[in-house]
Amino acid sequence: MKKMLLIALIFGASNLFAQQQQDSILVKEIPTIKNNVFQQRQEINSLTKKLNNQQYILNQQKKGLETLNLKSEKQEIIIDSLNQLIKYNSQNIVTNSTELGTKIKQTGENANSKISELDSNLDKNRLYWIIATLATLLLGGLVYWLLGKRIQSSKTDVETQIKNTKTALEEESVKLDNKLVEVLETQLKLKKEETKVQATTSNEKADHSLALKVADEVIRIQKNLSRMDESTKGLKQLGSSVKRIQDNFASNGYELVEMLGKEYNEGMKVTANFTPSEDLETGKQIISRIIKPQVNFKGEMIQAAQIEVSVGE
Repeated sequence: MKKMLLIALIFGASNLFAQQQQDSILVKEIPTIKNNVFQQRQEINSLTKKLNNQQYILNQQKKGLETLNLKSEKQEIIIDSLNQLIKYNSQNIVTNSTELGTKIKQTGENANSKISELDSNLDKNRLYWIIATLATLLLGGLVYWLLGKRIQSSKTDVETQIKNTKTALEEESVKLDNKLVEVLETQLKLKKEETKVQATTSNEKADHSLALKVADEVIRIQKNLSRMDESTKGLKQLGSSVKRIQDNFASNGYELVEMLGKEYNEGMKVTANFTPSEDLETGKQIISRIIKPQVNFKGEMIQAAQIEVSVGE
C-alpha cells in the first residue's frame, strides 16, 4: 500500500512538472502566436480591400456591359433601318437602270440615224470644203508673203533712217564739241596771260573755276568719243583737239588724274556711288565711270573726284 502511494506521488509529481514545463513553453510562444494572428488579420484586411476593389470593378464592368447592350440594341435598330433603306434604293436602282437602258437604246438608234444623215451630207459637201480650205490657205500664204516683204522693207528703211539720224547727230555733236574746245583753248590762253599779269602785280589766290570747267568738259567729250563710231566725220580732229587742250591744261600746272578702269580702294578721297556687277569677281571693285574728275594744281588737289564703282557680286 505504501509502495502504491509512493508511486502515485511520484507519478503525480512528474505530471505536475511536465505540466509546468508545457505551460512555460506556451507562455513563450504566445507573442509569436499573437504576431502570427496580427499578420493574418492584416492579410485578411488586405484581401478584404482587394475583394472590395474587385467588386467595384465588377460593378463598373457590369454597368459598362449594360451600356454596351443598350448601344448594341440601338445599333441593331439603325442597321434594320439602313437595310430597309438599302432594299428600297436597290429597287429604285433596278427600276432606273431599266428605264435608262431603254432611253440609251432609243438615243443610240436616233444617233445612228442622224450620223447616217450627216455622213451623206458630208460626202456631198466635203469636196467643197477642201477646195475652200486650199483656196484660203493659198490666199493667206500670199498675203503673209506680201506683208512680210513689206514689213522687211519698212524695217530696213527705218533702220537706215535711224542709223543716218544717229550719224548726223554724232557729227553735229562732234562739230559742237570742236567749237567748244576752240573756245576753251582761247579761254585757257587768256587765263594764262591773265595769271602771268596777276603774278607780277599781286599775290591774290589763283582762280581755278575755268580750269575745273575745262576738266569737266574734257571728261564729257572723252566719254562721248568712246561711244561713237570711228568712221564719224570730224572724230579724229576732235580727239586731237582734246589731246591738245590736255597738253595746254598741263602746261598751266593742272593735272587730270586718270581713274577710269582702275581698282577702287577705301583710302581714295572721292565721292563714290556703288553699283552691283555680274561681270566682275566677287568683292572686286573697279571704277567704271567718272562723273567729275579729280583735278590737281601743282601737285595739290583742288577738286575731288565723283565716281561710279562697279562691285562684283
